[in-house]
Amino acid sequence: MLANEMELALNTQVNAELAAANTYLSMAAHCEVNHLPGLAHWLKDQAKEELTHAMRFYHYIMNRGGRVRLRSVAGPPIDFRSPVDIFEQAVQHEQEITGMIHNLYELALESKDFASQPFLSAFIAEQVEEESHANATLAVATAVGSDPGALLVFDRDMANRGA
Repeated sequence: MLANEMELALNTQVNAELAAANTYLSMAAHCEVNHLPGLAHWLKDQAKEELTHAMRFYHYIMNRGGRVRLRSVAGPPIDFRSPVDIFEQAVQHEQEITGMIHNLYELALESKDFASQPFLSAFIAEQVEEESHANATLAVATAVGSDPGALLVFDRDMANRGA
């Protein structure tokens, strides 16, 4: 059985993951409107991953006898200045999610919630990968800048994510 404080914190994470999915979808829509289908593909994959994370937290809460409490999710940003802006926000977002998961792990340690510790450890490891990918993508976007030819190559390469 989950302690009340942990259940509430895990519910906050479910909602944060759903908000993240919306943000990535909004970024993808912006890229599609601007004829960057490869970047949109990468961002839609990120959105799917965030939904998967939300569902992992959802099932964990349920499996521990808790209650999932979904809340309204604020609308994501819809306007972005450039691919660099998008990936700067993606890096910032991943860092925020990492901080939230670290806080959950700290709560699990303090409350001696031994079952939650390995569950959250997996997310800690995953966030290392997520931040690394976001930072690498930002580095390429920054190097590409506003060079149209380089942007087309970058976009094409991003379409191959997961292929």
